[in-house]
Amino acid sequence: MANLVNLEGVTVVVGHRNLLEKISLGIQSGDRIGVLGLNGSGKSTLLSILAGVREPQAGRVATGRGTRVAVVAQKSELAPGLTVRDIALGDFGQTGGEDHGADYHWASDSSVRSVLDGLGLGNIGLETLVDNLSGGERRRVALAAALVTDADLLILDEPTNHLDIEGVAWLAAHLVAHRGAVVVVTHDRWFLDAVATLTWEVVDGEVFIRDGGYSDWVFARAERLRLAGAAEERRKNLARKELAWLRRGAPARTSKPRYRIEAAEALIADVPEPRDSVELQAFARKRLGRDVLDIEDVTAKVVAADRTDRTLLDHVTWRIGAGDRLGIVGVNGSGKTTLLKVLLGEYPLVSGTVKRGQTVSLGYLSQDVTELPGTLRLLEAVTEVARVINLGGKDVTAGQLCERFGFGTQQQWTFVKELSGGERRRLQLLRILMSEPNVLILDEPTNDLDTDTLQSLEDLLDSWAGTLIVVSHDRYLIERVCDDVVALFGDGKISQVIGGVPEYLQRRAAALAAPPTAATGAAGKPGPAAAPAGPAVDKRLARKELQRLEKRLESLDRKDRELTGSLTEVGTDYEKAADLDGQLAAVRSEKDDVELEWMAVAEQLEEA
Repeated sequence: MANLVNLEGVTVVVGHRNLLEKISLGIQSGDRIGVLGLNGSGKSTLLSILAGVREPQAGRVATGRGTRVAVVAQKSELAPGLTVRDIALGDFGQTGGEDHGADYHWASDSSVRSVLDGLGLGNIGLETLVDNLSGGERRRVALAAALVTDADLLILDEPTNHLDIEGVAWLAAHLVAHRGAVVVVTHDRWFLDAVATLTWEVVDGEVFIRDGGYSDWVFARAERLRLAGAAEERRKNLARKELAWLRRGAPARTSKPRYRIEAAEALIADVPEPRDSVELQAFARKRLGRDVLDIEDVTAKVVAADRTDRTLLDHVTWRIGAGDRLGIVGVNGSGKTTLLKVLLGEYPLVSGTVKRGQTVSLGYLSQDVTELPGTLRLLEAVTEVARVINLGGKDVTAGQLCERFGFGTQQQWTFVKELSGGERRRLQLLRILMSEPNVLILDEPTNDLDTDTLQSLEDLLDSWAGTLIVVSHDRYLIERVCDDVVALFGDGKISQVIGGVPEYLQRRAAALAAPPTAATGAAGKPGPAAAPAGPAVDKRLARKELQRLEKRLESLDRKDRELTGSLTEVGTDYEKAADLDGQLAAVRSEKDDVELEWMAVAEQLEEA
């Protein structure tokens, strides 16, 4: 495997602190590396060193000759006055003369089309000026520009920001199939598990290297803390509880652990189940009574991106009970935040009513960081709400809760106006929790939180004896703290998804593959009425079917390569070899069938 980038004794000093101290590591072709660490630990700095954007104060950075590197920073600057096409497809010029019209080289490249479709740039519009895009849309354009290059090394800083669950799943699959190396800083633990084959943990100027993704990292860290007698108790307990959930609550995540299961079981032998939902519901009923939030025959509309009205809820009745733990999913723009505002009574209805139980005390975390008392110190801003609260049957002081959310004793006396965006969001959440609501509504609560803070939040929500409603693109969080999932599919209904996020993604994929109906545009989104039946419609549907079959062939090709690679590594495990061989035969048989379908559709298209 080719060496792409090597760091030798690299040191980076910020102020009086060695952010990175004598770091030596390397990246080889095919590596998929996830980078973890607390906020401010130096993750983004490490990426800038790898990308050659920043020079270290000491040490050496060597990049292989001819290595193509593509970088997406957290704050991507896009040149003003350019279109989405100019930036996302800058390396793909127009071919042919005037007779060919918009006959672009990229249009014949299935991998480029896959990136544009996967990131939803077709919905934004390739001719749209980037000056008119939202922050999330600009982020997707910058990400597309890096992905279409097929670079030897992709360096991505928080690439899942502003992507919905569907977009995160697509990006994970794309990076797994990417032929080059990937280094990604991310707080999305599901994404890290899906993508990374190595994990770098940046801690106190050092970089610890582990095999595998997030789950494997949790196993390794728990074992390290068990062996380190002087490890701080709080972090050790968090690691052990997370390990207990990975092992008991979601066994599929640890189906291929790189660490001994026996050691893991020993680590969590005295750790209770992560959550007793039955007991919590019983307690919640005592606090909340029978009625919590009821939507009765509600119709509500939202203004779509094209300024037309779209029906969000169409005569919907939905009852939320005491102790319910609900995750709400849907594509960006499907109306998840608007639905929360309907529940809060802050959104105008076309018809119907929203009823709130008499004992309900609401706590709402919005996506925006609300105005905070900047003249107060952090601890004062928390004690202004309350000094002590009861969580899980135990009294917790404001200072103790600050500690659980990563604010040490010294930082608790920092003025609020001096906090970073991520710190202000943590403070916002703290103040809401200190008000002791019995119904907690969280809109994208994981934004700007590092993995340790996320673990603390989930640990706290495990013992939350109330009703919990969460909108999040963080699939790991939803699976961790919610008992049920509901989805917005754009049909005016709130659909319960029994199988959770996997079922939601399957249903979305089926909707995307289905031909548009008279009332539905492409991708299952409301659109204009379909054109009359005729040759033009048949041709359009045939092209759509060709694209679907091409994507399926690409997926099967990837599976073929993965299985072939696994077969070369099984050694003398004949039972496993036979199983892999059977899977490979099935994949190749399906490839033959799909290729025949593709040929048949291509012939129909030529004849149309």
